[in-house]
Amino acid sequence: MSLSSTRTGGAFCLYNHLGYLSSFMPSSTLSKKIGFWSATAIIAGSIIGSGVFMKPATMAAQLGSPVWLTLVWIIAGLFSLCGALIYAELGALMPETGGIYVYFRKMFGDFIAFIYGWAAFAVINTAAVAAISFVCAKYADYFLHLPKFDDATVLAMKWHIPFIGDLYPLQDIGVKMLAVLLVLLFTWINYKSVKAGSQFQLISTIIKIAIIAALIGGLFFSGQGDLSNFIKGGEGPQGAGLLGAIVVAMTGAFYAYDGWINITFIAGEIKQPERNIPRSLLLGVVICITVYVLINQAYLYVLPVDKMGASSLVAADAIAAAWGKAGSTIVAVLIVICTLGAVNGNLMATCRITYAMGQDKNFFSWAGKTHSTFQTPANALWLHAVWTSLFIVSGSFDMLADMFVFITWIAYAVGASGIFILRKRMPDAIRPYKVWGYPWIPVLFIAFSSFYLVVTVWNDVSNYIAHRQPVINSVLGLLLTAAGIPLFFYMRKKKR
Repeated sequence: MSLSSTRTGGAFCLYNHLGYLSSFMPSSTLSKKIGFWSATAIIAGSIIGSGVFMKPATMAAQLGSPVWLTLVWIIAGLFSLCGALIYAELGALMPETGGIYVYFRKMFGDFIAFIYGWAAFAVINTAAVAAISFVCAKYADYFLHLPKFDDATVLAMKWHIPFIGDLYPLQDIGVKMLAVLLVLLFTWINYKSVKAGSQFQLISTIIKIAIIAALIGGLFFSGQGDLSNFIKGGEGPQGAGLLGAIVVAMTGAFYAYDGWINITFIAGEIKQPERNIPRSLLLGVVICITVYVLINQAYLYVLPVDKMGASSLVAADAIAAAWGKAGSTIVAVLIVICTLGAVNGNLMATCRITYAMGQDKNFFSWAGKTHSTFQTPANALWLHAVWTSLFIVSGSFDMLADMFVFITWIAYAVGASGIFILRKRMPDAIRPYKVWGYPWIPVLFIAFSSFYLVVTVWNDVSNYIAHRQPVINSVLGLLLTAAGIPLFFYMRKKKR
């Protein structure tokens, strides 16, 4: 075979490969304006937000051990990194706006892709933004003293979901209204300009990392801590109870680490995606693991694990223990600034799935419209804003966080299994990046995810029966996801 014929054959294979992929991808009209550092900032900014300022206290109460608390942060970070490495291959192979929705459509067909896209809208992405906004408003309440109803008024309005639990929309009403206002504000910013949203994300992420570095340094150099807090703890659970506590605590850690997938949602808007997606994913997740372990140790340095577990605003309480009340107020303000970037980063990226589905005509077509002037996914942005606001009003922080983490990890596990399908179906496809440790990293990731999901359902049901939580969070997430099944058949009939 001559050199020219080899080149011709290779070009023909590439042409067929690209054509095969394009038949499964939405033809995005969004322009490529996001570079490597902005992409890394979107990942780090989406991850580092609310979780590290709320969840460590809950996790400390669940585990009762500073050693296990630190190990859970490390283990959850490593599994999140495994997931990022797996999805980096998919993102470099199919750099299109829509992320997992695009991958699932290629791997499994329209039905699974639609159910994921619906779950992303109905549970995963909107609940995530709602939870982050809630934390931002909660820390703002530390110094704003937002209005709230008394307990009798809160309990008077109860939304009961049979076999699932009770919701109290009037609880923390001032915090919820501020959270809704933040969602609407950042929706408007991203509606007006993709560039403005990404530039705000870059600046806010730099400020956020600087603030967290100052928080870590301020705690470690306060002289008010005790190194023995790193190893000494109270009476935590033992045996099978410890295993359950570790899995429940990992839900909190996974909530804090979640956001790394966001870069795949806007892959079609990234410059040189085959190069910048894997690099930004790896760097962004490693930065977050380092930051989370350091800040967790800083909290423990000034707060024994039992006091940490009893805290409602752990970062503010840690600074108060180290520097007094005035310091905690300053930190509360700084944390509000930090979480603003997380609200923007998640809101900016996650609506792209709904946008991609609308362009595919697999969802309401108006959701896939690009604004003629601003070149933004305007309708999808506002649709997400409305649903996110409903979540804020109806839910609490822990319910929202636990629900979306559970459904998210179902999607992560399914997507990781799909990488084997693509390797077999498209062995000659051009892969600018291949997941390290294949096939063992994907197998380990799938096995761990399956174990985590089963134990999570068991713990949720047990805690609900024992009246330790008002809602079975994982089952509520599954019901909202299942609501997309009849909608799929309606949309398919309408499309025909």
